[in-house]
Order: sequence, then structure tokens, then C-alpha cells
Amino acid sequence: MQKIYFVVAGKIKESFYREAVAEYVKRISRFAKVEIKELPEGANPETEADDILRAVKGYTIALAVEGEKLSSEKLAKKIKTLCDSGKEISFIIGSSCGLSERVKSTADYKLSFSDMTFPHQLMRVILAEQVYRAFMINAGSTYHK
Repeated sequence: MQKIYFVVAGKIKESFYREAVAEYVKRISRFAKVEIKELPEGANPETEADDILRAVKGYTIALAVEGEKLSSEKLAKKIKTLCDSGKEISFIIGSSCGLSERVKSTADYKLSFSDMTFPHQLMRVILAEQVYRAFMINAGSTYHK
């Protein structure tokens, strides 16, 4: 079964974010095993970099505002290509301080969901939903209309 990691700096404090992420992880579990690696939030992105780089496995996708913007269909295609190749996938979300340049430069791919800035806790929900949507698109489901 495909393995996907969400490597994230900081913990989710609000229960409604935690519940939303858990729901999407449960839905994704039909297609892939998801492991969330919550790392300590550092004083700045550089202090978090070593922990993040130790935690990632396989093909790494860093969420960064300067990354490439994809439609849901294109993200689904990218995920399908990676799954078909047998690679594990690590999505990286920085803390409220952002991601260090070192993490971004070592990532295999930088993905942006928007030019806007989102709370890192909300970004986990958005990412989990989009990964679920990608699997549903690839399965030919009507979830994505």
C-alpha cells in the first residue's frame, strides 16, 4: 500500500482542525497509509530544519508560497505518477514561522496552494482534503465535480 507522510512542525491546538484532519486521513486510508509526523515547533525555521530533514522519506513536497500552483487534477496526476513508481511521498508543512530555505532547496518539489498565507493548522486540513480529492479523482469518483 502507498505510504504518505505529513511532516509538520508544531501541534494542532484546536480540536476542530484535529478532527477534520483525522476524517480526511481516515478517508485516504482506503488508498494509502498516512503517517503524520508532528515535530517540535522551533524559534525559527532554521531550528526546525534538521528535524524536518530527518523525518522525510521518499519524494518530498514542500508547501511554500513560491512553489508551483496546480489544479486538483494536476495534483492527482502527480500523486498517481509517484504512486505508480512506488515512491513514498512526504508533504512538508512548516510552522507559523515558515520553512527554512534549506528545507525548500532540498525538497524534490515545491507546491503552493495560493499566494495567500494560511495558518499552518488550517493548511493541514487543506492538504489532507486535496490528497483525498486526488485519490478520488484517480479512482474516477464523483467526489470531484
